[in-house]
Amino acid sequence: MLNNDALLNIFYLYQLIVSESYSDVLIFPQWENASWWYKPVQVCRRWRYLILASPARLDLHLICTYGTPVADMLAYSPPFPLIINYLDYGLDPSTEDEDAILLALQCRDRVRRIGLSTPAPNLLKLMNGIDGQFPALERLFIWPRTKDDTSLMIPPTFQAPHLGMLSLSHAYLPLGSALLRTTVGLLTFLVLLDVPLSAYFQPSYLVAQLPFMPHLERLSIGFKSPIPTRRVERQPLHTLIEPCVTLPLRILYFRGVNAYLEQLLARINSPLLEVLQIHLFNQISLTFPYLLQFINRIERFKFSFSRLVFHREVVSLMAECWEGGLADPFHVAIDCRHVDWQLSAVAQIIDALAPILSTAEGLALRHQHGLSSEWHDEIDHTQWRNLLRPFSGVKVLYVAEGLIGQLSQSLRSEDGEQPLELFPELRELVYYKEGDASDAYTSFIAAHQIAGRSVILTHLPPPPSWLWAAWYKAPHYAQPGLL
Repeated sequence: MLNNDALLNIFYLYQLIVSESYSDVLIFPQWENASWWYKPVQVCRRWRYLILASPARLDLHLICTYGTPVADMLAYSPPFPLIINYLDYGLDPSTEDEDAILLALQCRDRVRRIGLSTPAPNLLKLMNGIDGQFPALERLFIWPRTKDDTSLMIPPTFQAPHLGMLSLSHAYLPLGSALLRTTVGLLTFLVLLDVPLSAYFQPSYLVAQLPFMPHLERLSIGFKSPIPTRRVERQPLHTLIEPCVTLPLRILYFRGVNAYLEQLLARINSPLLEVLQIHLFNQISLTFPYLLQFINRIERFKFSFSRLVFHREVVSLMAECWEGGLADPFHVAIDCRHVDWQLSAVAQIIDALAPILSTAEGLALRHQHGLSSEWHDEIDHTQWRNLLRPFSGVKVLYVAEGLIGQLSQSLRSEDGEQPLELFPELRELVYYKEGDASDAYTSFIAAHQIAGRSVILTHLPPPPSWLWAAWYKAPHYAQPGLL
């Protein structure tokens, strides 16, 4: 009973809803959902004519994916834009699929999206089809399933002036490629992960490309292995007084060495940033002259809650706002195994960020189950005290089982030390343990009591591992039994 205009509008609104699901690039894009119109055109002749007559309004695409008879589709279907979607980690393209991909790539003027996740040897053959000009291409995702350095290089002749999203893993652009400089300013997502040593580029080279991406919202740069610090350019940081490039970044991820990170942060400004994630390779000495300055220029980075998590081979510092928002908007992880190295590494970061961490009112300390026995041996408690001292504004401290002994020894007053030097604003100490361990904190709480500061000691059973983050964030000082 609906007229054509009403019916077409329903199709249009439905297409808008569905398109959100296949536009996601943060995890895995669901590009197959672009085939939403395949079934409606089979309902009746009227629907078929109405949909096929409005390809631009309804943003119609043909999907080339696993098992699709691409040759027949190209021969008998309308000349709609193409999506080449082979991003399923659980499937390997067959020989017929690989032939279909190469056939679809020949329709350069129609290809809108290319997504390939296959074993690297298969991708080496397909790379020959990704060369020359792709005038309609909007997204390119190349994710080979390999941990080997296969030198999977995007052909130097490849150009895509309308490219908006580029995501490469274990693959790279050759130095001197004009791709990033010829996207007419449309690029919003640039993800270059597991960059091999053979494709290493200096921070200044990366920054030189950024002015050609004025709408960039997500930047992820990750190297496959540590770059020797001596290879990072040695321009004195003190000469970089002002950031060179201002970007509308929302997400910034970096994996590499500390020297590279500092050279990068010294050259960019991202006041709208919402997520900053840093993963550093193991280094004895870490310096952060520009990290604090970079964070201070971010409008939304006002932290009220911090977490320290010790894993087997990684130590992590996370900070967020207690009132809600994105989970862990600030996250620094450092590869190191020995407990003394972990304490030393994270202490250097905390010391550099002391001005912003001192405002945090909550602090959670946790370790991964199954840590080595060294955690039960005597370690230098001075390191613990140096690590905890910058958290001067903490009002609620959460301690997971396994760290109770180490922390309680580090909190004991020593000769010549002021009793309130650590956690002077503390109101509640929450520890998670199957049994009672209140004696471990007797002297610490007594010292605060003598100084006129009352500290509530709350004992809770350990929550399930998946609930740790939410449990930490609950305001136990208001309702100890909330969760």
